[in-house]
Amino acid sequence: MLMIRLRRMGSNKRPVYRVVVSDRKKPPTGAVMEEVGFYSPRSEPVEFRLDRERIEYWVSRGAQLSPTVKSLLQQAKS
Repeated sequence: MLMIRLRRMGSNKRPVYRVVVSDRKKPPTGAVMEEVGFYSPRSEPVEFRLDRERIEYWVSRGAQLSPTVKSLLQQAKS
C-alpha cells in the first residue's frame, strides 16, 4: 500500500521535510515513488508547498495520507 507522508531532511535541530509517496512497509528514508511537496516548520512564517494535483492523483490510485499531511492539506485549503 502506498502512503503520502513526510520524509525528514536537513541537519540536526533544523528539520526540513519533503512530502513523498512511498510504500508503507519501507522506512520513510527509503526509496520514494515521487516527491509531491515541501514543509519547513522552523521558518518564519511556516513554509509549505504541496502539489495538490499530484496528491489527488495518488489518492485516486489508493494512496493514503498520513495524519500530518492531511492537516497540511487542510491548512492549504483555508
